[in-house]
Amino acid sequence: MITVFVSDIHGNIEALQAVLAVVDTYAPDRIICLGDVVGYGASPNECLDLVRTRCKTVLLGNHDAAASGGPEITRFNIHARVAAEWTSRVLTRENREFLQRLPLTHNGDGFLCVHASPATPRDWEYLLDRFDAEPQFAYFNAPVCFIGHTHQPAIFMADPAGCRSLPVGSLSLDPKRRYIVNVGSVGQPRDRDPRACFVVYHELASRIEYVRVPYPVETAQEKIRAARLPEVLATRLATGE
Repeated sequence: MITVFVSDIHGNIEALQAVLAVVDTYAPDRIICLGDVVGYGASPNECLDLVRTRCKTVLLGNHDAAASGGPEITRFNIHARVAAEWTSRVLTRENREFLQRLPLTHNGDGFLCVHASPATPRDWEYLLDRFDAEPQFAYFNAPVCFIGHTHQPAIFMADPAGCRSLPVGSLSLDPKRRYIVNVGSVGQPRDRDPRACFVVYHELASRIEYVRVPYPVETAQEKIRAARLPEVLATRLATGE
């Protein structure tokens, strides 16, 4: 069984299309989206149409919630709020209703999926380091929890001496350990690598693999500017910050 995890697409159809082209080379059994299909980028409906076709499971992210009528928008900074309001105006009725029906969590065979954190999924906590991650292990029992939200790939491992942060890359999972795996972002990476990011989970081998994919950033930027969205949302795509 091969499962691909994508997250934080953020209305970036160029990144999503490039990722799915590479995903297909793995011939996965399923694709799971950990949320935030929309927000920031200028192609929300195009991304939702593709995700609905290709992903077996889709979770709710905070930008998905905000753009479809949730109260999350009140917690956004000005740039995120402007993008969420614009997204809300352009969403088709079908896509808005799809977002409103999305679950916060998904229990797989031996893993948990959530957009932000297993402890309080709709508080949208940021697990940025091992200190943030350590208390989260008390809130799930599965060997692995896959998350997104921070746009930063990360692997945290529970250890008797405390939570450890592991190097991001290809990793064979120790059956005696438990992990939180942040799969990074397809549409707006923030780890200073502008390439789209996703994770392949080789379940029989108990191995995760991070994959980075270049895409036409300039095209995505042009669409953001044409939609008159905040300039920072375009410029940050080139730097991965």
